[in-house]
Amino acid sequence: MADPLFDGLRVVDAATVIAAPAAAMMLADFGADVVKVERPGQGDMLRSLSRTAPPREPGNGWFWQMESRNKRSLTLDLKTERGMEVIRRLVAQCDVFITNQPYDSREAMALTYEDLKPLNPRMIYASLTAYGEHGAERNRKSFDQLAYWARSGLMDLMREAGTTPTQGLPGMGDHPTGVALYAGIVTALLRREQTGEGGMVHTSLLANGLWSVSGVAGTVMAGGDLSNFRANRVESAMMRVYEARDGRWLQLNMVRNDELLARLFTAMEAEPLLTDERFATRRDMWENRVELGDAIQEVIATRTSDDWLARFEALDVPVNRIAFVEEAGTDEQIRVNGMAVTPQDDAAEQPPVITHPIKITSAPPVPPRRAPRLGEHSAEILAELGYDAEAIRAMADDGVI
Repeated sequence: MADPLFDGLRVVDAATVIAAPAAAMMLADFGADVVKVERPGQGDMLRSLSRTAPPREPGNGWFWQMESRNKRSLTLDLKTERGMEVIRRLVAQCDVFITNQPYDSREAMALTYEDLKPLNPRMIYASLTAYGEHGAERNRKSFDQLAYWARSGLMDLMREAGTTPTQGLPGMGDHPTGVALYAGIVTALLRREQTGEGGMVHTSLLANGLWSVSGVAGTVMAGGDLSNFRANRVESAMMRVYEARDGRWLQLNMVRNDELLARLFTAMEAEPLLTDERFATRRDMWENRVELGDAIQEVIATRTSDDWLARFEALDVPVNRIAFVEEAGTDEQIRVNGMAVTPQDDAAEQPPVITHPIKITSAPPVPPRRAPRLGEHSAEILAELGYDAEAIRAMADDGVI
């Protein structure tokens, strides 16, 4: 069997919570040796976020397993000189250094790219910020709910007119941002293969939120006016959701031409709607979209969602049922496509965890090893850095590790 894609790649994960550590986990999944640096005693806040049962093991719940599998844990107090000496040794030997510390903290601890580059010019320094590397908001501390979801304008647009903005879900902006950071790191590693030079990679929660809302926000950048968009938030009848007899909702999408319209109404046995003068043309359908949608709803309410899905699929009409997240655990499509993995551990059974969407047939991931316990590999990593047993004991006694 061939070596993993990133076998021999040394990564320092000096980040916290979700997005940046998720990028490190993706590198670990493809064979990189990822050292997770955590605070002694507390560890990454992500350890405490697995609130849904079963936690399996305190501090090692499903959320931690999802973001931290295949890593090694080193506890390190970076407020001490010996702790900083260790991080500098790690930097001098690493290929990738990942951080999402606020810039004022990085500057205070001399952990900016400019500080660390002289220690290792070939290193890829991956920086994640909330609002970007420059400007008045450079030092603002934030989470994805604030920067990705609220600040980008996405939160405002994901609602019907007159309703309260919709809250995002845990990690909703962090996970796509983590993929973006991973993509930047891999791009920089390719560049290093070509030139021998390291470099800095950066992205932000705001940039990724803006990218997510760009299908609308692009109008603004082009000098357009969103007033008509906001005034006409009532969706086309061909883009609405409809409730079936069993209480499940169906989403129509992109029924965009006469052929698809004919198939839709044939499947619904509602051909008379096509001859209704209110809906005679595509323009009429748009102008009277509320009435058309209400008429379709009356029809959809007469059958179960299973019945409708079979009918629409037979005629290749783009419709799907809105899933309940509770169904994910038994979803055969998720299982056969490896969208969830089970971390392996001889001592404790682990539940399956959802994995990232990156699949490469020529570079399969390594077997999923359970996420580390806090400080589990501290002595091992310090020994690799050249510390002897006495020095390691002294750091443990003094709370450095």
